Amino acid sequence: MKRILVPTDFSNNAYSALFYATRMFQNQDCQFFILNTFDVDTPVLTSRIDTSKGELLYQQLSNESKEKLTETFHSIVRETEGFNHIFETISVSKKLTETINKTIKSKDIDLVVMGTKGVSGIKEVFMGSNTVRVIQKIKDCSVLVVPDEFDFEKPKDIAFATDFKRFYSKEELEPLLQIVSLFDSNIRIIHIHQEEKLDEMQKHNFNSLKEHFKGYNFTFHWVSRFDQKSEAIHAFLDEMNINMLAMLYYKHSFIEGITREPVVKKIGLQATIPFLVIPTSS
Repeated sequence: MKRILVPTDFSNNAYSALFYATRMFQNQDCQFFILNTFDVDTPVLTSRIDTSKGELLYQQLSNESKEKLTETFHSIVRETEGFNHIFETISVSKKLTETINKTIKSKDIDLVVMGTKGVSGIKEVFMGSNTVRVIQKIKDCSVLVVPDEFDFEKPKDIAFATDFKRFYSKEELEPLLQIVSLFDSNIRIIHIHQEEKLDEMQKHNFNSLKEHFKGYNFTFHWVSRFDQKSEAIHAFLDEMNINMLAMLYYKHSFIEGITREPVVKKIGLQATIPFLVIPTSS
């Protein structure tokens, strides 16, 4: 049974991500954990009165979290009638990324699914700060980021971005290949380059990637780099009608660059398709 964690702040985008995940795995046995975290700021110096106020605030936030989780639970159960899905809600007064990491371990999570933006989401940004933080901090589980108001469509064409500067093992690529197998997807491997030719190390990684994808439908696409990597990727996704983007996240990887690029905050490249981020150990 696949075990999927879906953090929520009760925004429409968060529910869309949950809905997308149930459609994506509608033919699989799944257990979904719907997580809401809430923060109770308490002063460093507390009198008895302050403490009681803190406890009252905690109780209010806790009750609100549980009530909204119950509403979400009933809504998604109604919308997945006939699916072999089980849902469990979790309400915790802790930091989001810390709680996600702990839940991945305690619940043996296979995949984290979340929206690009929360209740304070601004249309002009690529991904909300919480989403970027989760991508940067989650080390033991793939994260699937779903855009705001995105209707489910089968990921028939999945783009995989690489610069061939790192060797990828078959195990690292497994989260991507599982989805590819599920939908018999085409893998569109994007190489965003500054040099026309590959060096020896890149050639080796290029050939090993071909071996890993043997038996799957895949094609290679060379794309000249624009001023920003994210712009080059976005242009390719539009041109090829891509349904999902996948990348491996490691130090100095494309995705690390994208989550740091000024374009993310300044000119506002919107996430328009689901984005699978696979963390690596190095």
